[in-house]
Amino acid sequence: MPSIDRMNEDVVLIVDDVPENLSLLYDALDEAGYAVLVATNGESALQRARQSLPDVILLDAIMPGMDGFEVARHLKADAETQRIPIIFMTGLTEAEHVVAAFAAGSADYLTKPIRPAEVLARIAAHVQIARQTHQARSVLDAYGQACVSIRPTDGAIVWQTPLARTLLLKYGGQDKQPLVARIHEWLQAALTKAPPSPPLEIMGEEGRMVCALHGLTDEGECLLVMHEESDTAMTKVLVDAFRLTMREAEVLYWVIYGKTNRDIGDILGISHRTINKHLENLFEKLGVETRTAAAALAMRRLQLPMQAETKKT
Repeated sequence: MPSIDRMNEDVVLIVDDVPENLSLLYDALDEAGYAVLVATNGESALQRARQSLPDVILLDAIMPGMDGFEVARHLKADAETQRIPIIFMTGLTEAEHVVAAFAAGSADYLTKPIRPAEVLARIAAHVQIARQTHQARSVLDAYGQACVSIRPTDGAIVWQTPLARTLLLKYGGQDKQPLVARIHEWLQAALTKAPPSPPLEIMGEEGRMVCALHGLTDEGECLLVMHEESDTAMTKVLVDAFRLTMREAEVLYWVIYGKTNRDIGDILGISHRTINKHLENLFEKLGVETRTAAAALAMRRLQLPMQAETKKT
């Protein structure tokens, strides 16, 4: 198979067992500046899709052997190919067949006889959408955001940024499926509650991973934003921000999370009377008079949600 110069051309894979259809589509797409790949059956279509990762797939619904619906289901079940837009080509116009096409993962469909001008317009639209989606994910990757898209029906990870992958491995180990299953369970509850559920916290040896539901994508997938919180790292931020001693910063850190003086004393191994003295000193340095005001200042500096103050664990 010839190499594809993807820097200059969008790649379209045509899957059809009728030579006349292939010739018509190939000529139209080639003239429009697309790099065109061809497959005449389902097995070769899956192979070419995995090898080349085309920008769009034009897929005939009715073929001998593996039909287009089955091909689409295989493509959508594969993490490497599931994001490729599929445009079905079919002479079947009954509602049940249209529904079957979209259920199999189609982004669009065309009815035969194929009109090249319509094909080009549909392809251009889907290539543009796919490019914008790719650019958005690239920005998240470039800025080190930990984002993951999860299918709410079965908890499958559709895509994830490199930092998200690192966090999932760190807090779930090499076999991160139990962690993903826990996230999916929390996600199902979060989608059915109003107001939204609080973020999910996964405890680790040196800190915790916090998962929050950001919203739903156009495809109905759940976009989660994750970040890692480290008690030691956040305490150091408070030291530098407010010119506190390390012990004062530790006291302030646990005040943020709603701990009482006795709780903080137990955590830090000092008396609750000593905690009172540290609170007096840090109140003076922060220019506040109450625990609530001190916690609010610290949360803004640490960029924590304001509800963290009421957390008891």
